Amino acid sequence: MAPQIRPISAELQAVAKERLNEDPDRIEADLETLKTWIRQQPHLNPRTDDQFLVGFLRGCKYSLEKTKSKLDKFYTLRTKYPELFSVTDIDDPLLREIHRLGPIVYLPNTLNGARIGIFRLGVAPAEKYKITDVMHVGQVMQEIALLEDDEAIINGIILIMDMSGATASHLFQMTPGLAKKMTVFNEEAFPMRPKAQHFVNTISGFETIFNMVKPMMSKKQQERLFMHSKIDSLLEHIPLKYLPKEYGGENGSIDESIEEWQKRFDQYRDYFKENAQFGTDEKLRPGNPIDFDGLYGTEGSFRKLNVD
Repeated sequence: MAPQIRPISAELQAVAKERLNEDPDRIEADLETLKTWIRQQPHLNPRTDDQFLVGFLRGCKYSLEKTKSKLDKFYTLRTKYPELFSVTDIDDPLLREIHRLGPIVYLPNTLNGARIGIFRLGVAPAEKYKITDVMHVGQVMQEIALLEDDEAIINGIILIMDMSGATASHLFQMTPGLAKKMTVFNEEAFPMRPKAQHFVNTISGFETIFNMVKPMMSKKQQERLFMHSKIDSLLEHIPLKYLPKEYGGENGSIDESIEEWQKRFDQYRDYFKENAQFGTDEKLRPGNPIDFDGLYGTEGSFRKLNVD
């Protein structure tokens, strides 16, 4: 049976072939190999619909070993730390309230094919909202993008972290433990890759946090980090027209994006409810159990999971 995935443009297909090793004639076989492996894992109960799994294959450049490892970590971390990584109620009033403030926005026009996202921590006051609650909004949007946004999956995401209005209270919430878990989830469990992360309008004290988080990241991701005290140096990387109207650009408006995504949240109500039934059961994992306390030690790497 042909894989149940959305067709992509010839242009995007050419990029997927060149950069991600995608062979349209082989997708069906690759999906079948992955599903066979999943069926053989007693501890792992993931989603197995084609569109979801192809996002992982593309994010891992069709390396089956990397795909198995990412899929396993994705569900392992969700099951172990549901308070951080597992949103199942899209109608949670706090989630909706934070989303309406617009701390995380994806813009409609891509830059060289890559999706642009803006993260504005300052719009969600730290006295009122925990950073983990803001992260939940980001995770819902990330997961919807994984299912819908072929450009973001194939060409990556450019993230702009605009710290205008952020305070020391925001920074204090970013503990080393939380930073480590987020870094591991984003690098080792989630299949979409940031092409660049730009920090702009940085505030005093930010450098301390930045220097704590940076060594936790892979060398490749470290090279994709850029700091800008003012917006002017950001514009050397991202021309003004690619920013939203609120920044003086032409790439949609933040308010429109919030409205559009509110509707999208509604459409995914059942999907997120269903997410509650997927995960891992560590008691059934073959081989040695995972030492979670050891995972976040000073070396900082999520030790190899047994994925064979």
